[in-house]
Amino acid sequence: MMETYDAIIVGGGIAGMTSAAYIAKHGARVLLLEKNEKCGGLINSFWRDGFLFDGGVRALESAGIILPMLRELGIEIERVKSPVSVGVEDSIIRVNSKESLKEYSDLLRKMYPGSEAEIESVVSFIKRIMKDMEILYGVDNPLFMDFKNNKSYFVKVYLPWLLKFLFTLRRIGKFQMPVEEFLEKLVQNRSLRDIIDQHFFKNTPTFFAMSYFYLYQDYFYPKGGVGTMAELVCEKIVQFGGEIETGREVTEVIAGRKVIVDSGGRSYKYKKLVWAADLKKLYSIVKTDDLPETSAKTVNTFRSEISKKHGTDSIFSIFIAVDAPPEKFEAISSGHFFYTPSKKGLGETHRSEMKSILENWSVNSREDVLSWLDRFCELGTYEISIPVLKDKNLAPQGKTGLIISTLFEYEIVKRANESGWYDELKEELEKRVIEVLSNSVYPILKDRILFSFSSSPLSIESYVGSSEGSIVGWSFEEPIPVVASMMKVNSSVKTKIPDVLQVGQWAYSPSGVPISILTGKLAADSVIKNVKNARFED
Repeated sequence: MMETYDAIIVGGGIAGMTSAAYIAKHGARVLLLEKNEKCGGLINSFWRDGFLFDGGVRALESAGIILPMLRELGIEIERVKSPVSVGVEDSIIRVNSKESLKEYSDLLRKMYPGSEAEIESVVSFIKRIMKDMEILYGVDNPLFMDFKNNKSYFVKVYLPWLLKFLFTLRRIGKFQMPVEEFLEKLVQNRSLRDIIDQHFFKNTPTFFAMSYFYLYQDYFYPKGGVGTMAELVCEKIVQFGGEIETGREVTEVIAGRKVIVDSGGRSYKYKKLVWAADLKKLYSIVKTDDLPETSAKTVNTFRSEISKKHGTDSIFSIFIAVDAPPEKFEAISSGHFFYTPSKKGLGETHRSEMKSILENWSVNSREDVLSWLDRFCELGTYEISIPVLKDKNLAPQGKTGLIISTLFEYEIVKRANESGWYDELKEELEKRVIEVLSNSVYPILKDRILFSFSSSPLSIESYVGSSEGSIVGWSFEEPIPVVASMMKVNSSVKTKIPDVLQVGQWAYSPSGVPISILTGKLAADSVIKNVKNARFED
């Protein structure tokens, strides 16, 4: 006989785990299905020859959401601050406080003499955004607050904050234009614009991009690696009575019968389905035959629309073990480091030149692509994470592990794979990144690398099941098919399919770990309300 659950969660990333934990805590019968052998998604860490590497997210920011969620679920996690450094060529600053913004301004002034007025305009705007962020994150997110048992807090703290919050949301709503477009109005120097905006996905909304100087100060790191958080949430799900089955990929959703089928041919019946995986996958496998005609038409129309949408840029990451002590790297930067080896900026390298490479792929030689890759690696920006600088137990004594990532176009690696030279492209990209960093900020890498390996956008797509290897959801270069306004975030979990909710990076845009958790909690609340109503009717 087919088992029936109050809720089935598909996708064991942080959004799905959050939903499952809250639903299980309420006492409802919940099943979490994950296609990989362990949960976590982009919240994962792994060991290789004594070195710990974080496979997805490099650090976390609470944003008034993560820490309250952990507290509500009764999860204690040892954590440390994860300070950020920012560098261009030989100038590196450590972002320790709001005052670090002046150091950033001085760095830019040193790099771009003659652009002082433009730099002042950018820094002034960042200061304004930082004040808005202080309001947005001024209290823990109300979704994670128990106001019934703390009415004085509601009156004295939350109500005054709410008025400021709503006013701030309206104000920041004016800054949804792409950051490139915004900076063009302030900055004439193309290289200066690039150095500021090439940290971000193409067409990232201005407010989201320019808020990062504030977010850097909120970063923390779980002792034992980022994946520790996923492991602890999984343990809570089981402790609360929830069920978790890994190695089970859902291949069919029969919407009219409220049944799902997994890759092993096993069927499950749900009262509510929470989809915490790739949204395009959901609409590609959902069967509408048993739905009323109007509902089926609505689902099929949206299916057609969403199939044409794309994820944001993805990343290429290199994992390196170095025979050198952590102190050598700590003398250069913090354990989380955004570095650009050239002040020239990418310019058209990742715009028109990359577009030309893709459009002419069939006639370009490998040498043409690799020549473009040379310029990309020399001018790009790198996110460098050094876990052992956050937790001394994450590498063998006297040695250091590095994770070096750069934004990279999914279509490039896809075309290389289709052309039969994907492995060569990975090797060439890995070699060039290491060479660029060895010749700039890390001469210590020369002759000291014990081993290295890499992951590409295709790796992310395969492991996480994320379209185009996206790590924050939908592309900003076209209309977004989901909610993209914080004022409407409560409706972000709704889908066109009856009794199916959506959560995670595909449910709201732009989305990171805090929003994934927030949508997971919203869906859980909806399921819990449904369970309560059903029990009341019984």
